[in-house]
Amino acid sequence: MNTQLDHLEAPAEGATITDRIRYLIKLSRLTQAKFADRIDMDAGALSRILSGKTPVSNRFVDRLVLHLGISREWLTDGTDVPYPREDTERKRRSAGAPVYDIDVAAGTTPLARMFTDERIIGYVNLPRIDPELPIVRVTGDSMQPRLNPQSFISIRPVALDSTIRWGQIYVVVTSDFRVVKSLRPGSKPGTVILHSFNPDYADIEIERKDIEGLYLVENVINYDLLV
Repeated sequence: MNTQLDHLEAPAEGATITDRIRYLIKLSRLTQAKFADRIDMDAGALSRILSGKTPVSNRFVDRLVLHLGISREWLTDGTDVPYPREDTERKRRSAGAPVYDIDVAAGTTPLARMFTDERIIGYVNLPRIDPELPIVRVTGDSMQPRLNPQSFISIRPVALDSTIRWGQIYVVVTSDFRVVKSLRPGSKPGTVILHSFNPDYADIEIERKDIEGLYLVENVINYDLLV
């Protein structure tokens, strides 16, 4: 295998799709067999495609796009560039705000670590919904009638030392819990009251210094809008 690829030239205009696939293999610095492993494919099947014995199918194109993150347009007809990162990000933003398969009111894991691409289950593109902010699910009825069970909320991270907007709804993260509550001033300096709108739930007063993460709830989205 040639590992000196500093002068590897991209396929010229008029190149075939198999030319572009061979270019990707060289660009990966992998053998053909290991490249097949990377795209979760039998090496013999890949060899038959490259030799022209098997036509390039849409399913094979989908496999390359999914596993390599390359541009479908570049692969199929030579337009665009192989890895249009900036363009991909622009398209992602235009799709709307990402919806994550995360129950924000359950568990103790810091949310910042949970916002991964693998957890994205869709996008919401609605007026006044910031496409840069994550959307997460809320279970439980402690915030009824403002938040119904299985509501989705758009949340904005805020600095721990920022001014709290009393009466607004926040996601509060401590070492012991994650909750969605309305925040009110505590009974003494340095404390915060976590207030539930459902009268069946008592208020909780905590030290502000115990808060490890704070997210302002900017929008509430009903489940039936996420289609």
